[in-house]
Amino acid sequence: MDTSHFTEYRPLMFSIAYRMTGSVSDAEDIVQEAFLRAGKNAKNTKNAEDAEDADVESPKAYLATITTRLAIDHLRSARVRRESYIGTWLPEPLVGAASGVEPDPAELAETSDSLSMAFLVLLESLTPAERAVFLLREVFGYDYREIADATGKSEAACRQIFTRARRRIDEGRPRFETSRAEGEELTSLFLAAARGGDMAGLFDRLAPDVLFYGDSGGKGEATFIAPLYGREQVAAVIAVQVRRTLELGASLTQAWVSGQPGVLARDTDGGLIAVIAFEVLDGQIQAIRAVANPDKLRHIGPISRTWHLRWAEEAGEADESEESEQSEENNQD
Repeated sequence: MDTSHFTEYRPLMFSIAYRMTGSVSDAEDIVQEAFLRAGKNAKNTKNAEDAEDADVESPKAYLATITTRLAIDHLRSARVRRESYIGTWLPEPLVGAASGVEPDPAELAETSDSLSMAFLVLLESLTPAERAVFLLREVFGYDYREIADATGKSEAACRQIFTRARRRIDEGRPRFETSRAEGEELTSLFLAAARGGDMAGLFDRLAPDVLFYGDSGGKGEATFIAPLYGREQVAAVIAVQVRRTLELGASLTQAWVSGQPGVLARDTDGGLIAVIAFEVLDGQIQAIRAVANPDKLRHIGPISRTWHLRWAEEAGEADESEESEQSEENNQD
């Protein structure tokens, strides 16, 4: 194991770890730990018989195995933290190249539909082991022998796990058909409506059963416990929340988000406020997912300190006010 192997297989390792965890920062930590362990194991090889081990002779398989097992362990330890998350949980978004340029495959990895927020959320219904088996087979095309080596399970067990996981995923798997041109057209309609333009034009391109998901992690103006449903409610969110954001000095720009068309919201200094992704089918927006939790945006670039600190300060002032009121009540008693 050397740096050339890390450079060559890092995109694959990141692709596995990100789809497993839905977190860019966690995926990067897993990739780094996997390479460090691989290097340490290689240095500890003491004789020719060990060096001829199949895993060592195949750096790609070896690194994928270590990455997969670290990701499984991470998910098991993170379950309690995920269950206590405030509001709707969405994956950390991946942002592609600027409008008019195709996303960089090295950055977005392979198969954009498996990067969508909807798909990654759906994977949450699987156990860590089920998720690993499903992704290695369905997304990365590994055979069952390789999957068995990576997960430490038998080939027969991996076949059963995959069949069970595939059935569960197919029941709720999202279907998207978004060309670059169509994605940019719908994004332009969204931007026009947000800026006080043609709301009727956007309304007609929202699916009747469109859903809006908001993830602020309790660190924004609004916390969405459940998705909003239907054209009227979603249009109202766009009209009120997004326009208010613009009135406070933010700007909106097109982007390619987690393999789907989307928008970046930034403050006057360029700090990131939120990332929004659109899911499109048959020329209509089926769902809008907005991530405004600053902890999930730091990997994209500098976050808006004034914006996010403003809400944090207001929340702190509210807490202090409640504590003061409670103290006065206790004194009166």
